[in-house]
Amino acid sequence: MKNKKIIIAGGSGFIGEEMIRYFGKDNDICILTRQVDNGINNRNHYQSLRPEELNRVSWVQWDGITTSEWVKELDGADLLINLSGKSVNCRYTEKNKQEILSSRINPVNTLGKAIALCKRPPACWINASSATIYRHATDHAQDEYNGEFHDGFSVDVCRQWEKALYDQPTPHTRKIALRMAITLGSGGVLIPYFNLLKFGLGGHQGSGKQMYSWVHVEDTCRMIEWLYVHPELEGTFNCSSPFPVTNKIFMQTLRKLTGYRFGLPAYEWMLKAGAVLIGTETELVLKSRWVVPTRIKETGFNFRHPFLEEALEDLVRNIPRKQYHLF
Repeated sequence: MKNKKIIIAGGSGFIGEEMIRYFGKDNDICILTRQVDNGINNRNHYQSLRPEELNRVSWVQWDGITTSEWVKELDGADLLINLSGKSVNCRYTEKNKQEILSSRINPVNTLGKAIALCKRPPACWINASSATIYRHATDHAQDEYNGEFHDGFSVDVCRQWEKALYDQPTPHTRKIALRMAITLGSGGVLIPYFNLLKFGLGGHQGSGKQMYSWVHVEDTCRMIEWLYVHPELEGTFNCSSPFPVTNKIFMQTLRKLTGYRFGLPAYEWMLKAGAVLIGTETELVLKSRWVVPTRIKETGFNFRHPFLEEALEDLVRNIPRKQYHLF
């Protein structure tokens, strides 16, 4: 992709930063964000990016609820990517559950209204979803064809999130829901894992037998590009490596590549007690997410980082040692 205009709503986090790194040198990128101070401060937010990766990046304020001046950025844009949503790394109180849901549904509805106001709407809208939409699976993998949904807060949020997307009347904009597995990059989820390693707690969590579906962030960006340049593709796609592993294998591999010989396990009772203290939910580590990307593979897409050890090796080599070692 070159010389396209890409809108990234909610692009101020780790995945948005990686998308800037991947797309920013050759394309114009507009980040829709709730926090806009000035160009310099926004640039400083992305300290790991090179200046040339930010030269074609702009930041526009929006609240994810109302249509205002930011709508003109969509008019004539080529691709809209929506990553908006409150982190699920919190306790599932009624207040937090409502915020998790509304922070996903409201931006989708607002973007749908904005597209309807465009004379030249974006050709493609790729909306984040989550692989946690599938049930806790220990018997077989879940894909876009045979995946099963059970009741539960996380599943219900994802189903409503996707329904909101597909309910938007966008006759000139094809829509794609990207069910994202745990995305591995130089930031994001690896940071708390590194903290566990530093304090000798890098063993498996729970039984360690639960499946861990993951994807290298570069393959996430490559998949988005692939979906955009193939105009015949729309609908729901799993964004995950074709080779998920168990939690135990994931932790073993991470220890190996960061130089740790052992790590104490965290059993389920420990996680339940610790989750209350640190304000999160055990589901985030105990749910068995066994997800495979059948549809994208059928299109001819090839993963650059399909295997966990190579993917983590690629990431760790570019991460300063002080992030995962005390000394």
